[in-house]
Amino acid sequence: MRPFKTQLLKWIGNKQRFAHEIASFFPRDIRVYREPFLGSGAILAAFQPPKAVGSDVFKPLMDIWQMLRNNPATLVEWYRSRYDRFHKLGRPEGYEAIKADYNASPNGADLLFLCRSCYGGVVRFRKADGYMSTPCGIHDPISSMSFAERVDIWRRRTSGADFVCLDYREAFASSREKDLIYCDPPYADCQNILYGGQNFNLASLFQEIAEAKNRGVRIALSIDGTKKSGNHICKLEIPEGIFEREVFVNCGRSMLRRFQLLGETLEDEIVHDRLLLTY
Repeated sequence: MRPFKTQLLKWIGNKQRFAHEIASFFPRDIRVYREPFLGSGAILAAFQPPKAVGSDVFKPLMDIWQMLRNNPATLVEWYRSRYDRFHKLGRPEGYEAIKADYNASPNGADLLFLCRSCYGGVVRFRKADGYMSTPCGIHDPISSMSFAERVDIWRRRTSGADFVCLDYREAFASSREKDLIYCDPPYADCQNILYGGQNFNLASLFQEIAEAKNRGVRIALSIDGTKKSGNHICKLEIPEGIFEREVFVNCGRSMLRRFQLLGETLEDEIVHDRLLLTY
């Protein structure tokens, strides 16, 4: 598959740069493609399945995807109005004003601009109350015109998809024989500051995968592989008997570590994703 580099959303764990590599391992006889941890939607857009369901438990995120599907012109207006406000008030005052609106009442319209303008694209939330805490980025957000162009591209590439706000267990329950489920859940070692990561249970996901496999569903799982963080090597124990093969995908430098180290060089912070396949 060819690389697809045009991002719609910035999101931690975004697989945009190597989505084509992951999708190259997918079977082609798929009834419905399902992605229950949708995030930035990078794999969905790279793969372009004719029939798909993208879902996530985070409602403000799914509001963005549903608007892309149902009324892309409104999605463009969401971004334009906040982009104009950002520039009218200046940096970082404009960003902080939009962030304050989001934290007062979480919504997709504010989150859309914040994820594209926050520091390092690392959207993080306070565990106690869900407060979005990432400061303003040092980069200039893309223009309203550029964003509108991206909306057109992404609307075409996801034209076969429906978007639903669902817990991943509900998404698994809807799967049938010949479906493919691609899972990119919160990573246990490095994403505990991110929305949904605090209460996510990996053992429960493995159980859902095993049950779906028994129904004839194919599952591909991106998960912590080997990650060198300083002198610490992160490893996970994978249950036996569920997956038939594994590959490692070089993800490059860790953007989360870049945020934590405030932009220091990251020669030793290479991330490798483990891609596990039940087929």
